[in-house]
Amino acid sequence: MKRILITGGAGFLGSHLCERLLEEGNEVLCLDNFFTGSKNNVMHLLRNASFELIRHDIINPFFIEVDQIYNMACPASPVHYQYNPIKTIKTNVMGTINTLGMAKRLRVKILLASTSEVYGNPDVNPQSEDYWGRVNPIGVRSCYDEGKRAAECLMMDYHRQNNVTVKIVRIFNTYGPRMALNDGRVVSNFIVQALRGKDLTVYGDGSQTRAFCYVDDMTDGIVRMMASPDDFLGPVNLGNPEEFSILELAETIIRMTGSKSKISFNPLPQDDPTQRKPDITLAGKMLEWEPKVGLEEGLEKTIAYFRKVL
Repeated sequence: MKRILITGGAGFLGSHLCERLLEEGNEVLCLDNFFTGSKNNVMHLLRNASFELIRHDIINPFFIEVDQIYNMACPASPVHYQYNPIKTIKTNVMGTINTLGMAKRLRVKILLASTSEVYGNPDVNPQSEDYWGRVNPIGVRSCYDEGKRAAECLMMDYHRQNNVTVKIVRIFNTYGPRMALNDGRVVSNFIVQALRGKDLTVYGDGSQTRAFCYVDDMTDGIVRMMASPDDFLGPVNLGNPEEFSILELAETIIRMTGSKSKISFNPLPQDDPTQRKPDITLAGKMLEWEPKVGLEEGLEKTIAYFRKVL
């Protein structure tokens, strides 16, 4: 049994990680400021004596004794991270410094939830870990994109200078139950619009592609990365390499929900990537990991969740 800190633990992905680590017999400390996380995501865990919920913002220092740290804290949808871009980059930089300082003091392993957004609008497809990306450093998305790139830099510098054992995962589009109704990411947007009978909002002509990974697969990859040999630092891509256009996704969700919704086309936002698909060769080799849940199977569970919420 380990005592594990999960920052952002009441968020969509963080709450699933809390569940997984509790099931494995660990004690879990969930730290969240509830900007995008929700108590509802972890309410069912409060009955578990091995679970503790703490309200705190990681841009401020925090002192606790733990055996491992998962740094998952940061808004992950453009709607939320652009709402307060300065706070977003503070979370990525100051929050990472604070959690790394804790890992250094306690001499424990720390994992950073980075993102496929470090690749920006890529000019190679699929993206492998040795691709350095094509990011606009002054664009509206840079608070998140460059924030995560800076967080990765901090992780590696703390490793090289202070011998902290670090792990970096680059997370590609993840979806599943507990996404917020106002999440702003494409899967939740489309499902909520379809269930409410509203037009599905496609930006651009819908030809841009994404690869969608179900939350259980993503959680499994993250846990495997933390358990991997200490000399494997990453970064490692975690995502589903099945590529779909946004228009395909919209049509699939309309069919699966039985909705009468139509599709409306809006202008493409600034710096929106035209292609996003992970090369997961490294994850297969080092973590023996690959996603198991296909898009329609995952969408079925996600649609059922949103039906219940709505």
